[in-house]
Formats: sequence, structure tokens, C-alpha cells
Amino acid sequence: MSFEYPRLVLSDPEGNIFDHPSLKLSGRSGDRFLLPTPSELMPLPKGSQLFTLPGRIPIGWEEEDRSFVSLRKTRLGNKDAKCTAVAAFLPPGYIRTFLPATQRSARAPILPLWAYTAVGWKDGRFWATGLQIDSNPHWHPKYFENDRLLKQKVQASLRDHPQNRLLRQLSRCALEYHCFAAKNVFFRRWECPLPTSPSCNADCLGCISLQPSECCPASQERIDFIPTANEVLGVALPHLEKAEDPIVSFGQGCEGEPLIQWRLLENSILKLRGKTDRGTINLNTNGSLPRVLEKLCEAGLDSVRITLNSPHSNYYKRYHRPGGYSFHDVINSLVSAKGKGIYTSINLLVFPGFTDREAEVEGLIELIRETNLDLIQMRNLNIDPDLYLKNMGSGWGIGISKMIDILKKEFPSLQFGYFNRAKETFYANK
Repeated sequence: MSFEYPRLVLSDPEGNIFDHPSLKLSGRSGDRFLLPTPSELMPLPKGSQLFTLPGRIPIGWEEEDRSFVSLRKTRLGNKDAKCTAVAAFLPPGYIRTFLPATQRSARAPILPLWAYTAVGWKDGRFWATGLQIDSNPHWHPKYFENDRLLKQKVQASLRDHPQNRLLRQLSRCALEYHCFAAKNVFFRRWECPLPTSPSCNADCLGCISLQPSECCPASQERIDFIPTANEVLGVALPHLEKAEDPIVSFGQGCEGEPLIQWRLLENSILKLRGKTDRGTINLNTNGSLPRVLEKLCEAGLDSVRITLNSPHSNYYKRYHRPGGYSFHDVINSLVSAKGKGIYTSINLLVFPGFTDREAEVEGLIELIRETNLDLIQMRNLNIDPDLYLKNMGSGWGIGISKMIDILKKEFPSLQFGYFNRAKETFYANK
């Protein structure tokens, strides 16, 4: 019995979403259109979102002709209507395996900073091309839905600590940006974010906190102050002492590069560890200052996660656009942190059709061997697919799932995930 593919999902000019009567969902790997295998399709997970893609023409698979069809218009009732492509955005813990198959029309705008995933409709529900890379139950959307209770807890916290600017920033992140980690602060559980740096020494193409006006809106505003060590402790210490499975993390989406504020971080870590050894102190960073990172490791840092889009210097520079540091510094940070006994991971920005190119996979194998890292956190890269490919060059991949299989076979003890880990679970599944 042949597999029935989900039907192509479209949008009309008013933003109404519907499925096409005959065309099937197709996917895109880089600049190549593909028909996903059945194993690469999953019911759309709870917590996903749907987006229309302005200026993008949907492309579907015509089974009878065995061809990909560009659909500029379709019949709706008794009239023809222009079509707009639709994509899914997957919740935390899931990575996409294909981009939506689209054709960019003339004068199409740059898309907002989301990770766009191919989506279709079958058996009364949406289907997407993706897989679950981390099943950590702490990040299930059901734990972040009670906005009424959240608002009460935020108000109570601000009433008790009216002078703490960092707490005020996190309240905005929780209520306005719906940041799951920021919500954890007020529910006193799991991972707590600690943004500290309004400046950055990179100019990432897909930066979610700062974008030039001619590009697209940033997902959130960057923090505009440097908190004091007392403000950091006012948030972090009670979290470490009282929260369930506590993690406190420097380096967040609403800030620049935390290593620039290394003296504040060092002072805060020393004070925190002077008062409690409970919980995990983590740093999310670009790894630009290896000697500074060593100081933080010596102060009491437990884990570090370094973000990169590629194991190759040329592609790293095209996306991250570093200022005053090199890709060699990034690798040195991973090596030196591991040498200090720190749990090390990379935040690999996954883009189907680029991350899984053969040269990228080979480079990643070399990087893992050189750094002996513990974990690859795989995160969907939030960016307009056409903008990214314009900067990275044309090509396509071997498949995200196949890439993961190769890495697992090459490195049996290497861990894969999406979220930062508490130190009690660093090596739980090795």
C-alpha cells in the first residue's frame, strides 16, 4: 500500500489557510525541491504556529505528472485567487528537516526571523517535516500557558523587588515576548535567564535582538543597561536555592555577547558559589574570548554552550560577522573549557540544505574530534531561507536525519539535544 502524502497548505490574500485538493506537500533542501520520505513527516506538535509567507509562491507535488508545480493562483469557489505559501514554526525540542517549498516573487519582502518548516494537511490535522531531538518534559508548552497566574506572580515579584532592573527586564520577556525561560523565573523552576550585555562583538545575520532598519524586525529588543552584581544575585541566588532542577544561564536572546561583561559575570559567579553549590551555572556565548572564558570556568562555571552556524571559518564569518575575534578563538574556547573540566556543547544553528551538506558534516566531524565536546544542541536557525542561501551559496544536503545518524555512528558517546542540562544530568544517557 502506497503512502498518502499530506496535501499542500496555502493561504488566500485575506490570510485564510486551506489545503489544495490535489497537490501534495513538498519540501526544500537548500535550493532543491524534494518529496519528503514518510519517516520525515510528523503530526504538527502542540505549541507550533502557522505563518503565511508574503511574496512566496507555494510549490506542491503533482503525483500524476510526477512534477513540482508552482501555484500562483487557485480556484476558490467561483473565482481565482492568488496563493501565498504557508509554513509551520515548531516548538522547542523539535528541529525541522525541510524548508517549505516556495518560489520568491519579485519585490518580496525579507521574512521575519522565524524558522520556517514545510507543512501539509492529512486526516484532519496538520503535518510537518521535522523530528523531536530533545524530549525534556520541562519545556512542554502546557507548562507555559497559564498567563493569568504568570501575571500575578510577576506583579508580586516586582512589588517585592521594585528596584531590580534585571527582574523588570525578565518580566517584560515573560509577558511581552512569551519567553519560556523568563517565565520560569517567576514560577521558580528549571532554567532561569540572566541577560547582562547590551553590546556585542558580532553582527549576526539573523540576530534576534538587533537588526538594521532595511532588514526585518528583530524578535525582541535588546537589554539597554548593564545590571549590577547585586541585581544578578537578586534573581539568580533565590532561583539556585529554591527552584526545582535549577539552572541559571548568562547569554540570552535579548542581549549581546555576555563575555564582554566578563568582570560582572566573574564577580556574580564567585558570589553565587560563595553562598550555594546548588544548581547549575551555565553560559551561552559566541566563544570569542577564550582567556576570559577560562577565568569564568575557574570562578565556578558548570557548563558552556557556544553558538555557531558552521564548522568552517568562511561560512562562520558570513553569518556571524565577528568583530575583533576569529573562528580560531571560538575553537580555542571549546578546547580550553573542556580542559578546565567544564561540560561543553555547541549550539548548532540548523538549516536544511546547508548544515547537512557533505562538506559541513565532514567539517563537523573534525570539530568534534578536535574539541571533544559533550553535546550538540541542535537549534533551528531563525532566518529568511532565501536571505541565508544568498549569503551561504547554493546547494543542498544529504538530509538532517541522515546527518544525525552519521554523527551518532562516528561518536557513540556524543549527546544530542536542544536544551541546556542540569549538572545532575550532564552524562545521564552516555
